[in-house]
Amino acid sequence: MTRLKIEISVPETHAEAVIDALHTAGAGRVGAYARCTSVWKVTGSWQPLPGAQPYDGEVGVVQRSEECRIESVCDAESAAAVQRAVRQAHPYEEAVIHFLPLYEPQGTSGGS
Repeated sequence: MTRLKIEISVPETHAEAVIDALHTAGAGRVGAYARCTSVWKVTGSWQPLPGAQPYDGEVGVVQRSEECRIESVCDAESAAAVQRAVRQAHPYEEAVIHFLPLYEPQGTSGGS
């Protein structure tokens, strides 16, 4: 089974909603544990282009703001459902959700 690492940046005000969405969609399971996430503060930057409807900032102006970076895991088969759930809970017009394949050595036990 292929496992993926999920990375999402979100305003702190929406971090718990995104974590709830991850959990509801099946992400965050590690062995006998659920809702496994890491969260830390980062500074994001972006410049809305013409036609954008930014959650924060204004078109043409570079914006910088503190955000939370949320990391979790999911099975590859759950990725589409996780992406849909996060997009519904996320306030940004264009939420960036990274799915990165995880290397899991053969013959290891535990973890997933």
